[in-house]
Amino acid sequence: MAQRRGLLVMAASALAGCGFELQRSPALRVRSVHLSGFPTGSTVAGKLRSSIEATPSTQVVDSPAQAQLVFVALHDARERGVVATTSSGQVRELQLRTRLRYELRSASGRQLGEPVEMLLTRDMSYNERTALAKEQEEALLYAVMENDIVGQVMRRLAAVSLPAAAAASAASVSSGASGGAAAR
Repeated sequence: MAQRRGLLVMAASALAGCGFELQRSPALRVRSVHLSGFPTGSTVAGKLRSSIEATPSTQVVDSPAQAQLVFVALHDARERGVVATTSSGQVRELQLRTRLRYELRSASGRQLGEPVEMLLTRDMSYNERTALAKEQEEALLYAVMENDIVGQVMRRLAAVSLPAAAAASAASVSSGASGGAAAR
């Protein structure tokens, strides 16, 4: 038992010494973000909200007036297309696509940069005899693509810096909103 514990301690110290660290959400330079434009039930919106809320200094707010940064989803969709068929017309290969087009706006409504489109594709073989398994594989591939998109969006959000005037006005709006709530 003591040997196992000793090996475990040595393994943990070796991992800590080599710089190993679990991946975490990047730190964002804004204190509040509003998400808008997503279709009802969007899994990308849910994952993005969770990732933003996992950062220690940023929160997702319900109103664009309370936000320093407004994330506007212009297009969020899952797409599926047939890539290959057999001579008898049976589907043999599918292409799955996840597309997110968005733009960022300041609290004053000023657009920050051009709209960005992210498109991830995965090819998947298909066999009607294993339709249930392929359905589960498709759901898994969509989930992985959505996680990739959220990770890319988070890295881009971490690089966003607001103009000084926009950051100051958003700070006064959020402090005024919290001060008004405390006075009631």
